[in-house]
Amino acid sequence: MSVAVYPGSFDPVTLGHYDIIYRTAQIMDRVIIGVLNNQSKKPLFSVAERVEMLKSVTVTLPNVEIQSFDGLTIDFARRNHANVVIRGLRAVTDFEYELQLAQTNRVIAPEIDTMFLTTSLKYSYLSSSIVKEIASLGGDISEFLHPHIAEYVLKKYAALQSE
Repeated sequence: MSVAVYPGSFDPVTLGHYDIIYRTAQIMDRVIIGVLNNQSKKPLFSVAERVEMLKSVTVTLPNVEIQSFDGLTIDFARRNHANVVIRGLRAVTDFEYELQLAQTNRVIAPEIDTMFLTTSLKYSYLSSSIVKEIASLGGDISEFLHPHIAEYVLKKYAALQSE
């Protein structure tokens, strides 16, 4: 059985993330989306909120499950008996860093491979950071997120502004 782990912060999950998730689900028997709890970052959404958002957009993908984790991705992959870590590439600028991570992980866990998937051209420019910046300034984010995720983001910013 092929098991893949796709780690990330997913703050929030974009259509670019979904593109990678969907395509991975077509290739692998089981896909575990790992929502990283990174203490060094200040996310807009809690880990629980990000897990729920991912569950809502992957509900039609029966071989996809969502888990939160902290620590090393490679340890998360081992705990889940994954043989592949999925990494999405948007642009050449992503490649050097991602290659370093993949090679380091290969030294730590030679039994686990890294598979790079390039994001569809339609989403090659897209990042959660860009979406959050647009939303924080009142811009239209409907082209970048599933409709209910866009609504969730806008509600979050509205709540923050009313504080």
